[in-house]
Amino acid sequence: MRPLRVVVAEDSFLTRAGVIRVLERAGFAVVGEAHDAEGLLERVREQRPDVVITDIRMPPTHTDEGVRAAAVIRAELPHTGVLVLSQYVNESYALQLLGESAAGVGYLLKERVMEPQGFVDAVSQVARGGSALDPEVVAHMLDRRRVGGPIDRLTERERDALALMAQGMANAPIAAALEISEHSLQRHIGSVFAKLDLPVSSEGHRRVLAVLTYLRAQED
Repeated sequence: MRPLRVVVAEDSFLTRAGVIRVLERAGFAVVGEAHDAEGLLERVREQRPDVVITDIRMPPTHTDEGVRAAAVIRAELPHTGVLVLSQYVNESYALQLLGESAAGVGYLLKERVMEPQGFVDAVSQVARGGSALDPEVVAHMLDRRRVGGPIDRLTERERDALALMAQGMANAPIAAALEISEHSLQRHIGSVFAKLDLPVSSEGHRRVLAVLTYLRAQED
């Protein structure tokens, strides 16, 4: 099996080098790197990688160049995954990035690069059309829930399961983290989808979509 091909964009040389080192040690092929959004788009159009990893803030304005570049990449190359790294929790950027679909999209805090296995798993997930949302971002979003909103339909255990599901974790590690059986977890997951009006038959990204359903309801 060929290695997954990655383009990395980050204006800090040291941070970019660190990300590349983690990826290459995990067996990814880094086929391009850039220090700004313009260079990122050039590399991506040249290489058509499986996944792009980009900082949110890059030259020239150091505001949201990475998110805007991600939107262009998703429009031009819908089969290329995009994982955005952020220094701080910013739920508006997360929602802007995820848009109407969580497929092939991730949003992580930069500190996750220091947890190589979790970071590598998230990159792989996004590259294969899955999704990854940083647990700290999820916690921040859930803590800001509106009283009476859909999240309040969930029990405390269902909320815990939802936060872990939104990280892209598989059932076995979620069950282990919650110290319950996988059979019990399946019941909690089914209840979360039902209470948030997400049919169990929904494909793929129900875990992240469950969080997004809640967040969008907040804005109504």
